[in-house]
Amino acid sequence: MLEQDNRSSFSGKIGYVLAAAGASVGLGNIWRFPYLCARYGGGIFLLVYIILALTFGYTMIIAETAIGRTTKKSPVGAFRELGKNEQMQIGGWINAIIPMLIVPYYSVIGGWVCKYLYEYITADAATIATDDFFVNFITDGSKAELWFIIFMLLVVLVIIMGVENGIEKVSKFIMPILLILAVAISVYSVSRPGALAGVKYMLLPDMKHFSWMTVVSAMGQMFYSLSIAMGILITFGSYVKDDVSIEESTKQVEIFDTGIAVLASLMIIPAVFSFSGGDPDSLNAGPSLMFITMPKIFASMGFGRVIGILFFALVLFAAVTSAIALTESAVSTFTDEFKCSRGKATGIMVLIMVGLGSLSSLGNGPLSNITIFKMQFLDFFDFLTNSVMMPIAAFAICMLVVNHMGVEKVEEEVTLNGHPFRRRAVFRFMIRFLCPLFVIIILFSSVAQVLGLIRF
Repeated sequence: MLEQDNRSSFSGKIGYVLAAAGASVGLGNIWRFPYLCARYGGGIFLLVYIILALTFGYTMIIAETAIGRTTKKSPVGAFRELGKNEQMQIGGWINAIIPMLIVPYYSVIGGWVCKYLYEYITADAATIATDDFFVNFITDGSKAELWFIIFMLLVVLVIIMGVENGIEKVSKFIMPILLILAVAISVYSVSRPGALAGVKYMLLPDMKHFSWMTVVSAMGQMFYSLSIAMGILITFGSYVKDDVSIEESTKQVEIFDTGIAVLASLMIIPAVFSFSGGDPDSLNAGPSLMFITMPKIFASMGFGRVIGILFFALVLFAAVTSAIALTESAVSTFTDEFKCSRGKATGIMVLIMVGLGSLSSLGNGPLSNITIFKMQFLDFFDFLTNSVMMPIAAFAICMLVVNHMGVEKVEEEVTLNGHPFRRRAVFRFMIRFLCPLFVIIILFSSVAQVLGLIRF
């Protein structure tokens, strides 16, 4: 195994857990989870999500981390070593390319978060809450591009610093602050008049709200929320030392990620219920929730400007940690496959981020007349990676473990140095049968939704 002895590593379990949790806790937790939770049954959605996270999510995190630590390689090298045929190497490249396509448009949204945090610090909350504030910003190509570049530079700076001195130290600093901010904002949100109805809706399961789409949407959210099939967990796994318990670390990542998703829902759903008079449909998907609905709610609150600063600081921390993980996965692939220095690999990634990110940044302004399958650049890259490539990548991981690496080899890696494997039976059943089925369902349901064949 090439360069195994010289490979960078996390200092220990805490460093890995916080870095992996940082990768998982991102914009998807803070704007996508509350929207889906509100739309697909509140408490019953939350219950289904937790069950899936403890089975499907657990299995995929274990598999990817074990693949990375066994090979001490990024996705392409790991698939090459374990797969031993060209078809499986394609699966490795799909896992490796996904973060290269995601982080440019993700950084554009990260730039929007930077802009809003700056505005809350320097301007009045009522001004930010006006109907045309967000639209005017994203359609102004020069302003959108500037804030995209600012966010990108924040991420690149951490990557250049390395695994232990950069990613690990930043994660150790940011993740506890993120947790404190999430708790503080949740407490304030829940205390608003009429907010308890939102708390009850999101925490108490009610079977009358259950449908098959509750399962499909929870499955999709869990898939994206835990950073499965993005190459991140294989890359981070390659940095994990042999004395770290993979199962124990996975459990802690699950708890942290799900906890932040629940706190995000407690921040947003009760506040929206209070603001709208108890209407779950007022939680819109995506950017409109984060950049239009929430500023209106903050403007209606006492201390709205302070809450706005805290909220967008939290969102920025979450966005930065996820973007760092995505970029690190890509940089690791370049250093492993092209045998180049970390600095050169980072430079290559910067060029990709500027090129593809600028398409997404300018796609709502100067390039708005250019679409792909009737989608703006940002929406197209999101669809291509999340709805097409990630389910295929996850299926490839299942096939790699079952047909090439061997389930026994994963179990051997998990139990290294006498560590227990308490959910061994769950892992065996899920990786062989249900995980491949789940990712196929996600792939076809997501594509069918975009093509208008089904409606979420």
